[in-house]
Amino acid sequence: MFRPLELFIGLRYTRAKRRNHFISFISLVSMAGIALGVMALIVVISVMNGFDNELRTRILGMVSHATIAGVGESVRDWPEVIKKAEANPRVLGAAPYTEREAMLQGQRVAGALVRGILPEQEPKVSEVGKKMVAGELHDLVAGGFGIVLGKELAYKLGVDVGEKIVVYAPEIRATPVGAVPRLKSFTVVGIFEIGMEEFDSGLAIVHLADAQRLYQTDGPDGVRLKLDDMFKALGVARELAGDLGGLYRVRDWMQGHQNFFRAIAMEKRVMFMILSLIVAVAAFNLVSTLVMLVTDKQADIAILRTLGATPGSIMGVFMVQGVFVGVIGILIGVVSGVIMALNLEAVVKWIEHTFGVAFLSPDVYYISDLPSDMHWSDVGLIALLGFVFSLLATIYPAWRAARTEPAAALRYE
Repeated sequence: MFRPLELFIGLRYTRAKRRNHFISFISLVSMAGIALGVMALIVVISVMNGFDNELRTRILGMVSHATIAGVGESVRDWPEVIKKAEANPRVLGAAPYTEREAMLQGQRVAGALVRGILPEQEPKVSEVGKKMVAGELHDLVAGGFGIVLGKELAYKLGVDVGEKIVVYAPEIRATPVGAVPRLKSFTVVGIFEIGMEEFDSGLAIVHLADAQRLYQTDGPDGVRLKLDDMFKALGVARELAGDLGGLYRVRDWMQGHQNFFRAIAMEKRVMFMILSLIVAVAAFNLVSTLVMLVTDKQADIAILRTLGATPGSIMGVFMVQGVFVGVIGILIGVVSGVIMALNLEAVVKWIEHTFGVAFLSPDVYYISDLPSDMHWSDVGLIALLGFVFSLLATIYPAWRAARTEPAAALRYE
């Protein structure tokens, strides 16, 4: 005989053609609702992961994973600092930098962060060289007073490659005619576009030697590092601080953008909770389905009880049926959600091309594509959540079926 009995009868009820077609319709609606909720949850969480990954990539293309800076002074022995930093197996590259705020004047005036770099070492720690839309990073030479601007910053200043701008340093120098700001004329030798407003409209890059002459410093402000795992930047930073004897201040990338990524993580959690309610509502439609089924099967339940079935067995029969409907819905939702998440960009482009709409217009948004980054761990968690909701939804109807009294159920049969 087929064992366990509860599984056999529960699946038998699922396959059997019911006299009440309305119950079958509600079961299909519940299954479709669970599938739709699971699919939506997988797609939305994948999109949130995609945006998170895209923003991290763009930000870390310009921001180093960790920074070693002097405490109130320049890092004059920066070659030795780089040597010690690169001795750490997790450090992939290191490069010196100077970074100060300044006022830039072209046809118009705009404030920006002016970063001094060594063009030959900068590719070790950032991807700005790969984001050039005009000119090359290597066009920056010591003493040439060239400058590379973000695309939006160049637009604000009203300048293009080959034109000159004046950079005003935020220091005052005394002259016979009074106090005047330190300034220097630079030639625009390149324009980059990262796709982040923070950098495209607020960052200018010059050669490290030119930055030191402009700001009258005797060395770089610090050393920027690139690591093999950006999520372990804090631990590596603390380790380097110990190796350097506490003479320098070491910071990781999350300290500068902690609130930003916390906001993204919070938004992801809130979206997960909200969309989980869709799965919960669909799963609890099973309650009405099973309650009607229990009413429809009163005679069958009574006969099973008279043949020796225990209340626990009766509960098991209807829990099997409810969970089966939920599992089928979850499987359909997982398969469709995974397919949609893996092909989301192509689907969105097809919809935009077919209907002539733009979901993320490049004129408005820096991220004009809809990125998707599906994690199997998220898929597993969503499937487990749907299963738990389906299981909870079967408890009350199954308990009600187990309380059926055989004599009362068979009285009018």
